[in-house]
Amino acid sequence: MDDTQATGTPQPALPPAPGADRHRSLDFADTAATLPAGQSYDLLATPDAAMRWLTAHGLTTPDVRLYELCAQRMRTLRAHVRALFAARVDGTAPAEASLLAVNQALTAVPTAPLLSWDGAEGPRRVRAHPTDQAVNHALATLAADAADLLTGPDAGILAACGSAPCDRFLLRTHGRRHWCSTRCGDRARAARAYAQRGGASR
Repeated sequence: MDDTQATGTPQPALPPAPGADRHRSLDFADTAATLPAGQSYDLLATPDAAMRWLTAHGLTTPDVRLYELCAQRMRTLRAHVRALFAARVDGTAPAEASLLAVNQALTAVPTAPLLSWDGAEGPRRVRAHPTDQAVNHALATLAADAADLLTGPDAGILAACGSAPCDRFLLRTHGRRHWCSTRCGDRARAARAYAQRGGASR
């Protein structure tokens, strides 16, 4: 999952957070993260980077070309999805703007397969994915997944990484674990041990 910031500086990779294999919207929310020592990364920072992420997640086809406006739309929806996830984790009400943004993404494209009639095969249902609507379809898919996560059985195990300053989200799929990666878990345990030694020495 290596990528670069807009500056071109290589950024350290983190493995997908627990639950990302079940919800693409979770991995979408985690395409931007704050790391220790002032580091951060954004896997949607450029159109090429956004295209790589969409392709890796089966949300676009090779014939689609992304422009900066498309990448910006993805980053904007990501911010709103993150706001909704944070509100769910914190038990607070989200901003209306975030709800509106996700609902607009959900309703921007047809959700039901359309009826097509092929001369040889007869009638069938197909999903319309015209090239100029590819980003709309990708955003609708991610918005639908986010809505399913927030309202489904996994909502109760949605969590924020407990190792500051990391701000990724995860599903607590292994008991009480609330770290997004082994690295964050090791850092949190080291910080706790250091604090305990400091307390014992006073």
